[in-house]
Amino acid sequence: MSEVTVGARPVDRATWDRALLAGGALAGPLWVVTALAQGLTRDGFDFRRHPVSVLSNGDLGWIQIGSFVLAGLLCLGAAAALRRVPHPGLGPRTAPWLVGQYGLGMVLAGVFVADPLDGFPAGTPAGPGEVSWHGLAHLGAGVLAFTALIGACLVAGRRFARRGERGWAAYSVASGGYFAVAWVALMVSAGNPVAMLGFGAAAVVGWAWMSATLVRALRTG
Repeated sequence: MSEVTVGARPVDRATWDRALLAGGALAGPLWVVTALAQGLTRDGFDFRRHPVSVLSNGDLGWIQIGSFVLAGLLCLGAAAALRRVPHPGLGPRTAPWLVGQYGLGMVLAGVFVADPLDGFPAGTPAGPGEVSWHGLAHLGAGVLAFTALIGACLVAGRRFARRGERGWAAYSVASGGYFAVAWVALMVSAGNPVAMLGFGAAAVVGWAWMSATLVRALRTG
């Protein structure tokens, strides 16, 4: 049995992979709870007007930055484990690579901070404001992460369908499809409260799917 070394103690590979998968499964709940707690308590923030990304600004911005980076690193770890742990929906190559791409996008979304927007943080002028180079990089990180998440859902849906697991196939395709529709709606109607809330819900749906599939890997690996 292969081993890895954590500190001064050797740990067998299977145990290490299970720890990585558990970390990936926890990434979503941690990210969602952190975003909700901040969004409900920070002055001037409104889920109907502001994306969660703008919480990376202001005196407490480090919390959201850390949330992005931590969640991304946990997903990268889970992706590495998925290359070795059998999973009926994700497979050993394409989907784990997409999960890793999603994690990388999340890390980059934390490194490249979104621009202040429409009155947040306090003192920011109303309206969309100017887009900086790091704001553009943040948007690029979002594209990297979101396309990977949608792709992972659809790949898993196809694999589940081939196995005859219709429930998991439908759940995966519906999750990816809803996220895609909500993302497009946000892009074409920026600032629309319904689109903002719809995309916020899509983020929760996407993270829930990620956690559910990684928990399944834990149970079957």
